[in-house]
Amino acid sequence: MGRGRQKAKHTKVARELKYFSPDTNYDALERELSGGGRQEDLDRWPEYSHAGEDSEHDSK
Repeated sequence: MGRGRQKAKHTKVARELKYFSPDTNYDALERELSGGGRQEDLDRWPEYSHAGEDSEHDSK
């Protein structure tokens, strides 16, 4: 009896994910893809700024 319920639940979740279409903020997407707003992000989170630093991963 448990397997049928489990499968039905998985089917429901899969269907919800398949047809889910969230609202898209195209202005924010354009800024992100064009690099605009980068300075705003660096000002907001300076601890994540690695500008000018050599990374360990770059030398490999």
